[in-house]
Amino acid sequence: MTSTAAMPLPLDVRLMALATSALGWALVAMVLATAGLWAVRHPVWAIDVIEVHGDLKHQNEVTFRAHMASRLRGSFITLDLAEVKQVFESVPWVRRAVVERAFPNRIRVTLQEHQAVAWWGQEGGARLLNRHGEVFEASAEDDETDVLPQLAGPNEQAPKVKALYDRLQPLFEQADTPLQRLELTAQGSWRAVLDGSILMELGRGESADIESRVGRYLTTIAQVTQQHGRRVLAADLRYPTAYAVRLHGVTTVDPAAPKALAAKPAVKPPVRTPAASTAHATGQKPSRPAPSR
Repeated sequence: MTSTAAMPLPLDVRLMALATSALGWALVAMVLATAGLWAVRHPVWAIDVIEVHGDLKHQNEVTFRAHMASRLRGSFITLDLAEVKQVFESVPWVRRAVVERAFPNRIRVTLQEHQAVAWWGQEGGARLLNRHGEVFEASAEDDETDVLPQLAGPNEQAPKVKALYDRLQPLFEQADTPLQRLELTAQGSWRAVLDGSILMELGRGESADIESRVGRYLTTIAQVTQQHGRRVLAADLRYPTAYAVRLHGVTTVDPAAPKALAAKPAVKPPVRTPAASTAHATGQKPSRPAPSR
């Protein structure tokens, strides 16, 4: 008894079978894609509700929700949460947004607002500083921002400026001369303005150095003002063991001196202001400070 081997199918038959199989799978894929597209676009997945939680002190909840709904693109399934997060964080006063889906057609957003602690930069600007030392822009028209101090410096140095302000403000508060403005110049020198528009040059150095100079000034300035019966207009703390002050109504220029000499004094006052000046030493004669402007 003999057996015959199966004859291989011709090439054209095999190609036809492969083509038929491929067309079948392509048809299945098209049906599935169409069904999936229909399901994704079905109204049941449309975003109907945006839940907003967290800080809304500077936002009207109804207006805010309606405005943000008009900026969302996509359905519950296709919505890009990272893009939605960026949209919410682009709103003034919003520092951080956490976005989540809530089945079947809700978006839940938890907001964290900036907590402003100071104005930042030039006076009259729209930039603020939050408690984390971050600079942000926002319109501020409430009573809380009216009493904020002014801080200034390079943006990348904002945390450093805030940290020094936090150390100096309690000292000035105890002396009943609140610190209104603190600035770190581009040259690395510190400058302050106290209540009553008192200009104070603090010089260069680390926070501990600046704090030490301010402490020396505050513990002795009352003696100077009581002795002369005048208020302080400006102070220069850049001396190593002393400081210089300008007092209202006190002058180092002799009124009887010739006008030419009065216009050009032999010794230049340490602080440039229109008022007259006097100097106070804490036990030693002050030496001229190294340039720090």
